[in-house]
Amino acid sequence: MSTERVEETKKGQNREMTPGRRKRIDRLKKMIVRAVVLMILLPTTGCIILGIKLHRARQYAESMEWQIYFLEGALQDSVDATDRAEALLRINEELRQSAGASGRTAPPADAEEAAGEEAASGTEDTRKVYLTFDDGPSIYTEEILDILAQYNVKATFFVTGKGKEGYGDVYRRIVDEGHTLGMHSYSHEYGNIYASLENFQKDLETLRNFLYNETGVVSHFYRFPGGSSNNVSRTDIREITAYLKAMDIEYFDWNVSAGDATSVYLNSGQIVNRVMNQVPSHRVAMVLLHDAADKHSTVEALPKLIEEIQELEDTEIVPITKETMLIQHVANE
Repeated sequence: MSTERVEETKKGQNREMTPGRRKRIDRLKKMIVRAVVLMILLPTTGCIILGIKLHRARQYAESMEWQIYFLEGALQDSVDATDRAEALLRINEELRQSAGASGRTAPPADAEEAAGEEAASGTEDTRKVYLTFDDGPSIYTEEILDILAQYNVKATFFVTGKGKEGYGDVYRRIVDEGHTLGMHSYSHEYGNIYASLENFQKDLETLRNFLYNETGVVSHFYRFPGGSSNNVSRTDIREITAYLKAMDIEYFDWNVSAGDATSVYLNSGQIVNRVMNQVPSHRVAMVLLHDAADKHSTVEALPKLIEEIQELEDTEIVPITKETMLIQHVANE
């Protein structure tokens, strides 16, 4: 074909390419591009969603494995086959209630009054005072233990997880000297712990396993950071308490506060006075104290506080046990 004929053919094709035809071709091109993009994006998006669901499923499976582990431990502690059957029934009931729990239990209008009424229901004549220390261990824990040993007093330590700080000997000393080892969350990060029931479970299981590895003791006692009536939790607190119950863990709040948790400094005399102004009105006095690097005034107050409590008539200082009356701001129904 000659050059002249080729040029004429091109000119004829250009004449035939009307504006309407060009628009149709452009639309077709765009449709093809969009189809290709969708063919790439849809499988990719599906893989991402499946990956997220798989990750959550694995986390849930790990959480359930830990629950089974501790529930099996509770069954192994049963004395005979009858106890095991009763334990199974109790566990099944608690898990059922946990699955169906909804809504938040509002804290009592006066938590102090509610706790006082609960304490007043005790039948024993002897007043029981529980010295409880939150947030430890700290640089002062051993000083606290020395003072308790000097007065032959047993207390309860609601500890956090401080594996990297080298407090292994302190955790073991708490147990070896006859004090009660309680749990106060591993991280003590409110935003993370209370973000979901899954987060709470993971934090608790991490701490419980950590303490068992350090001391050989499986703790059965818990204190909520901020108390069970805290306003931080985004998870229904009854779901959490039902979970604790299923794990054979009792939680304790307090009805006597030393006031040493605030940013306002209190000297040792003020701490003693605050506690002693409250203790006489309770037959079961759960005293909230703190074991932290910025709370040395609490340590300084401890000898005088113990002496004044021991001077009260028909009063003894004891550690939390399975038989201890529950002091709870939000009742575990």
